[in-house]
Amino acid sequence: MPDNGHKRYAIIVAGGNGIRMNSPVPKQFLKLDGKPILLHSINKFLDTDASIEIILVLPQDYMKFWEALCAEFMFHKPIKIAFSGESRFHSVKNGLELVTEESIVAIHDAVRPLVSSKTILATYKAAERYGNAVPAIPINDSIRQIESTRTIAVDRSRYCATQTPQCFHSSIIKKAYQQEYHYTFTDDAMVVEAMGEQIHLVDGNPENIKITSPKDLLIAEVLLKAEGQFQPSSK
Repeated sequence: MPDNGHKRYAIIVAGGNGIRMNSPVPKQFLKLDGKPILLHSINKFLDTDASIEIILVLPQDYMKFWEALCAEFMFHKPIKIAFSGESRFHSVKNGLELVTEESIVAIHDAVRPLVSSKTILATYKAAERYGNAVPAIPINDSIRQIESTRTIAVDRSRYCATQTPQCFHSSIIKKAYQQEYHYTFTDDAMVVEAMGEQIHLVDGNPENIKITSPKDLLIAEVLLKAEGQFQPSSK
């Protein structure tokens, strides 16, 4: 447990399908550098802080598939399993039911395996101080706002792209997920913001991409190899 005494949970949301990947297997189970994407994501948290309690949200139909992967890759670390719902909102809500004590809860997309330990720690620490923390990176492309029949250039410095993990005090996030689902809830920050909370941003890491297409998987392979090249030598 961290020195501040707050227990840490990480809900890894792995309830997606393989439609955009053109794959019969959901994207979170596809191999990245020979290992399932979601195992990379889980291990990033455990390697950062071994005391983090993992809650994995899976499609119920893939429970046996997951058990087979654990056996194949000798993954025997204790984690809790929740089943996914009809939307990401419902999947996270199911995961939150397994958070049983006051804590800091990180919610992370299973298909973001390149999140850095620095980003993970920054979100937990900021959430302890501010009640929530969301990693974000600058937008480098010029952007335009679409309005009916025309588009308008906007100042990109006023916008950012958000990532996961998004961290919250458990009392805040559990209360937020008691709200009725709305189609505009595309991430956890929006759910919390809908009940009047101000969202606190921290620096994310640009490599923390979301793998949703075959091209993303190729990019992740390159980034993972580059990451390995810059790891300090154990010699």
